[in-house]
Amino acid sequence: MTTTPALHTVLGSGPAGTTLARELVRRGHPVRLVDRSGSGPAIEGVERYAADVATPDGARAAVAGAAVVYHCVNVGYHLQVEVMPKIQEAVLGAAEREGARLVVLDTLYPYGETRGAAMTEDSPWNATTRKGRMRAELDARYLAAHREGRLSVVLGRSADFVGPGVLSSTLGGAVFPAALTGQPVPALGDIDLPHSYTYIGDVAAGLATLGEHPEGDGRVWHLPTAPARTTRQVLDLVEERIGRPLELTVIAEPRPFGPFDEAFMAEYAEMFYQHTEAQIVDSSAIEREFGLTPTPLEEAVDATLGWYGELLAAHH
Repeated sequence: MTTTPALHTVLGSGPAGTTLARELVRRGHPVRLVDRSGSGPAIEGVERYAADVATPDGARAAVAGAAVVYHCVNVGYHLQVEVMPKIQEAVLGAAEREGARLVVLDTLYPYGETRGAAMTEDSPWNATTRKGRMRAELDARYLAAHREGRLSVVLGRSADFVGPGVLSSTLGGAVFPAALTGQPVPALGDIDLPHSYTYIGDVAAGLATLGEHPEGDGRVWHLPTAPARTTRQVLDLVEERIGRPLELTVIAEPRPFGPFDEAFMAEYAEMFYQHTEAQIVDSSAIEREFGLTPTPLEEAVDATLGWYGELLAAHH
């Protein structure tokens, strides 16, 4: 008798959710990818599904039949403090009712300012910003739900994303198209400080691995992240590959630039400390435990430039 492989449901079809859906298919899992529209390019092996997971009914419909649920939903920066707790409540309730394991894509925000100290899973949660405190409260609730035996939960924390499909990251839509077309490239804060970037393929591999390994549940893991270099060193890699100097525009304090408008930057201002102190992520725990290796930054930059090059060509 053959058993049907267990369904893995990914909530959120942004760069992380979409890359994760592809990774799970590659690993042989049936995948449902959920967002509010249920539309988007067909991905082989992925069922697209429309649901609003900020509502209890929408979340229940989205996770029906799933063995593992991945929460990769994010919302507009100005809506996060209000909306993310509602999504958490709905998703936790739905996953608990379904008896599914919950894998949560998380941020570094709960740590707050570290004065440049490397972040490990044991670093204190010192967030003082609205969004940082909100994320820390959500994480405390996730871990409490696990401790109380309501359901199995695991959190995967990522640094700033970089990679194909990543548009609204500090190393995304404002940087690569400008570099490729000879426009001024925005450089946030002090680009001579070490700053970790997590490759989107490693976000997906890390979350998929946590989804396959229940023995990792009940704690925070840092997703595989290449050793930190300065942002200037990362931009130097871009420069080497395109074969001409980048024209850098230093954004020393929060102000609108590129795809980031005034509303976004007003909300981002409280998080700008991430560009005025070193941001160093140590992901050695997940690398040791599950044998994962982060993609070298050189390869990450190559893949990202290739993707943006195709995107620009398609628009001309």
